[in-house]
Amino acid sequence: MSPPPVIGAAMTLDELEIHRNWLFDKQRDLELQDFTTADVLNGDWAALAERARKLLNGYQGRLGIHGPFWGFTIASQDPDIRAVVAKRMRQGLDVCAAIGATQMVSHSPYSTWSYNNLDNNKGERDRVLEYVHLTMRDAVKQAEDIGVVIVLENIEDIDQHARVALADSFNSPAVAVSIDTGHAHYAHGSTGAPPVDYYVKAAGDRLHHVHLQDADGYADRHWALGEGNILWRSVFAALADLTNNPRLIVEIKDKSKIPASVEYLALLGLGQ
Repeated sequence: MSPPPVIGAAMTLDELEIHRNWLFDKQRDLELQDFTTADVLNGDWAALAERARKLLNGYQGRLGIHGPFWGFTIASQDPDIRAVVAKRMRQGLDVCAAIGATQMVSHSPYSTWSYNNLDNNKGERDRVLEYVHLTMRDAVKQAEDIGVVIVLENIEDIDQHARVALADSFNSPAVAVSIDTGHAHYAHGSTGAPPVDYYVKAAGDRLHHVHLQDADGYADRHWALGEGNILWRSVFAALADLTNNPRLIVEIKDKSKIPASVEYLALLGLGQ
């Protein structure tokens, strides 16, 4: 029997200073979350990048960032808005190149409204794909050139297959799938979506990244693992069927509970 997977975490540089020894001890995967906002990306973020490089001196784990997402969708019909979103994605990839990150999280365009209306309006599914490709085409080419994978994270997604099909439509090694367990659990509890493990099964080996957070199925809680009611054994059983090695990233509000969240999984025999 293979050992349980090593669990990583999402945090800012300030929090990295606190958890650095814990992270380095097992060379855990890391997702930096300092580069999501317009004020940072439009500003002089070189000092943040330099700080990241210094803090990560000697780090051998897999590094990623959460890309920009505030206030927009990657499937906007408005070409002016698409231009701004495309710019933000290129800026995020510039950060990846500067700090050596090989993965960037981007948010799904699919909403609860989408699920109920994509097949109500003729051609809507194809239009969403078209808008996303128009938004992301330059970013995908840039990601291919610098060796970064853009992973599409579920937000309100009810149909666990649509985002996988969207990633596949690029036919590029630079686009893959992410799952946020709390978002999936919210969709299950509040909008009738399948359970979290179904999202994992639908993604299969296209799944390159997972946000691990606990929740109650009502809201996007980002609780420490064990504080909600996600059925973790079913989630990790689905993950165990994969032949690739997705990054498993604890993403919770109270970063002081990151080690305890991993210890909770260890007690269940699911992670380390």
